[in-house]
Amino acid sequence: MLWIVRHGQSAGNVARDHAEAAGLPLIDIAERDVDVPLSDLGRQQAQALGDWFGALPPEERPNVVLCSPYVRTRQTAQLVLEAAGIECEDVNWVVDERLREKEFGLLDRLTRHGIRLKYPELSEQRRHVGKFYFRPPGGESWCDVILRLRSLLETVVREYRRERVLIVAHQVVVNCLRYLLERMDEAQILETDRQADVPNCGLTSYAFDPALGKNGRLVLRQLNFVSPLRQAGAPVTAEPDVPAAPKS
Repeated sequence: MLWIVRHGQSAGNVARDHAEAAGLPLIDIAERDVDVPLSDLGRQQAQALGDWFGALPPEERPNVVLCSPYVRTRQTAQLVLEAAGIECEDVNWVVDERLREKEFGLLDRLTRHGIRLKYPELSEQRRHVGKFYFRPPGGESWCDVILRLRSLLETVVREYRRERVLIVAHQVVVNCLRYLLERMDEAQILETDRQADVPNCGLTSYAFDPALGKNGRLVLRQLNFVSPLRQAGAPVTAEPDVPAAPKS
């Protein structure tokens, strides 16, 4: 079993909403992106998801946790395990830099307005090339993220093939993992991205079906599952992560 979760709402998500609503060019965050913590609501969302995992039979709960090194993802994973009643020593917990947020380089902390104002030529280049292939100076394209995630999935298959794996990461990473696992193409993943942002603490899961293909295949079971949050009364949020370039 494989579960993929986006972190809970972060303080950066809140700051981005404020900056966008006010038409500001820069998002007011003092920390490095890697150090941005969860908001109070984000902690509530992670605990609600943990309660859902805790209601599963012990033999169906995660026993491997792969987590981005960012503070907000590590906090989410920790709160999920605590609320589920899963002891850290009972799971194989790995912080893996390949799950880090997409790097936005020169565009870091800029709002849509800020990007158009400060780097109009990059905004035009991105429009022409498309967000799948566009790499901002000092940053990554979606293809760059997918390249490192191919390596990550090879590790999962090699080391955790028969385990119950929970991945806690970021919005672009969740979409790029879906691109790989569901064998999407550029048009399909961009349409998925246009339809909606990945909810904070939204759960996407896959189960192995040995009857599919030559050697079996992971099959999508749940997509952006947020019922645990609603049942616990935790508001569902789906803001883009702070340094994200403007959506198509």
